[in-house]
Amino acid sequence: MMKPLAGIRVLAIEQFGAGPYGSMYLAELGAEVIKIENRATGGDPSRQSGSVTLADDDSAYFQAFNLAKKSVTLNLKSDEGRALFHELVKKSDVVWNNLRGSQPAKMGLTYDDLKGVKPNIICTHISAYGRDNDRADWPGYDYLMQAECGFLSVTGEPGTPPSRFGLSMIDFMTGVVAALGCVSALLARPNQGGRDVDISLFDVALHQLTYPGTWYLNHGIETGRVARSAHPYNTPVQLYKTRDGWIFIMCMTDKFWQLLLERSEHTELADDPRFNSIAGRAENRDALTEVLDEIFQTQDTDHWFEKLQTYIPVAPVFDLPNALDNPFVASIGMMQTMTHREFGEYRGLSNPIKIDQQRLQTHCGAGLGADNQEILGEELGVGDLENLAARGII
Repeated sequence: MMKPLAGIRVLAIEQFGAGPYGSMYLAELGAEVIKIENRATGGDPSRQSGSVTLADDDSAYFQAFNLAKKSVTLNLKSDEGRALFHELVKKSDVVWNNLRGSQPAKMGLTYDDLKGVKPNIICTHISAYGRDNDRADWPGYDYLMQAECGFLSVTGEPGTPPSRFGLSMIDFMTGVVAALGCVSALLARPNQGGRDVDISLFDVALHQLTYPGTWYLNHGIETGRVARSAHPYNTPVQLYKTRDGWIFIMCMTDKFWQLLLERSEHTELADDPRFNSIAGRAENRDALTEVLDEIFQTQDTDHWFEKLQTYIPVAPVFDLPNALDNPFVASIGMMQTMTHREFGEYRGLSNPIKIDQQRLQTHCGAGLGADNQEILGEELGVGDLENLAARGII
């Protein structure tokens, strides 16, 4: 397969989640993504993060965000390291980072800093709060954005302490938004030249407030937490108890409500004045929950899923093992097996993008500095790499 970003080179100064997640999309779409890492600090800290080590310089956490990438070690705080970096910039299309907002300017990673090296370079910056405000020097992570932007106030059960998402969805969304911004700038580059592209975790989190945000801004409606992970208005759209667990039902329309009654063999509920309209069901949510719990608890989750699937939107509630061992996951190719340099056979999740109905093939991310010889030695013609390593330049 000829991947759409083949021929694009990205230099990535990144760590942990948002930056690496976004640049992994670029890499799996065909870009040559080269992580620029500092050997003295061990490179991307995620190489040492998490509970599973794959090698001295690798972890399962690292591979989750860095498939298909190369690695070159450079000390960007040294004159020689910066000079080598500039030689790479001349041969690249994108300089990508997810540093604190004040750091790109200090490290010479902005478009103003690099336009003299390559006039059409695209500099993509991911930061916690942005580079142009009084929080530019603040550190920040996903969980903090969920807290300040209101996510914890709409997540979890009423009456319990505020709850965050179980996954770092702000990091992941920010990475994908950054990739979109970066590719958009690349598309415009022939006519518009190089530029800075800025994305912050805070901005992305706030933007994701979507309809609850506009409800409040325009109508003063304060959306809070709803029991059973329910939709704030439509019902039945929530968790229901089965005989052996839980099932999630999403009857967003009257059509699906009628189908639910038919498939569950309880059409008498169609005549109940409490439930015969979308507004009525919303107003009598608690009563409807009791009625449907009683129905669903007569059978196991598998029974209801088989009976309702294809008729209404429905899903079983799985833990992580069941979610990943789901036969449907294997049948659609969302799991790939790769070869890891030390661990051996290594399974990872496939990229969700398909090109011409094909999954994007990938491979494990490189070890720390694994591509120094190919890129610095052979491509740039730098000799005596061992000496540079000994002096802390690479």
